[in-house]
Amino acid sequence: MKRISHDAWASILGVVYLGLMVNFLVLVTASPLVVLLITTDPALSWPLLALAAPLAAPALTGAFTAFREFGRGEPQVVRTFFRGWKATARKGLLIGAAASLTVVVLLVDVRAVAASPASVVIVPVLALLTVVAVATALVALVALAEAPQARLRDILKAALYLSVRRWYLTVLSFVVLGVQFALFTTMPAIAIGLACAPALYVAWANSRYTLRPVLDLDEALEREGVRA
Repeated sequence: MKRISHDAWASILGVVYLGLMVNFLVLVTASPLVVLLITTDPALSWPLLALAAPLAAPALTGAFTAFREFGRGEPQVVRTFFRGWKATARKGLLIGAAASLTVVVLLVDVRAVAASPASVVIVPVLALLTVVAVATALVALVALAEAPQARLRDILKAALYLSVRRWYLTVLSFVVLGVQFALFTTMPAIAIGLACAPALYVAWANSRYTLRPVLDLDEALEREGVRA
């Protein structure tokens, strides 16, 4: 049998370290939301969950930054995670807060009209808007991790347009994150300790490809020495 080279082992161990460390760092930086999800009934504690959800947004941008820099050959996962967290914290919180508020308002509206005759028409529309809001937030956080200095308005516009235009990638990200959430409800230790980073990586890779038109433009302008 052919022996695995030292470089191959180093790459494998590096990926394992990336996954485990991202899992741990996301758990620490998003601990208010994680603790509430584990210790409370979401149907009853949803106001607290809505308040805690924005705090998890910088944790995601930190993870996305770590994924990007690891792909560029940077092995210092902790350093790149917190560098991304620090650079995106304010805008990430704003994106998370806007998404959380939008989802709460839409779901409250769904509950309010569920018993009315018009619910057959209104509820699907509200549900679709909820999905679009979550998709926009996810893609916007990936865009923020890629370009922390970009204007928040530009990030949200690009995320909204491209997440809808490339809906098939958005659906794939939702499927992976849905499986992760289902795993969390049944085996939270495995979901947090092992599966979190792979699920986030797939969502990041899909969303980054979704953003490729604007990211390619920014890279081209940077090569030409023009500020976007």
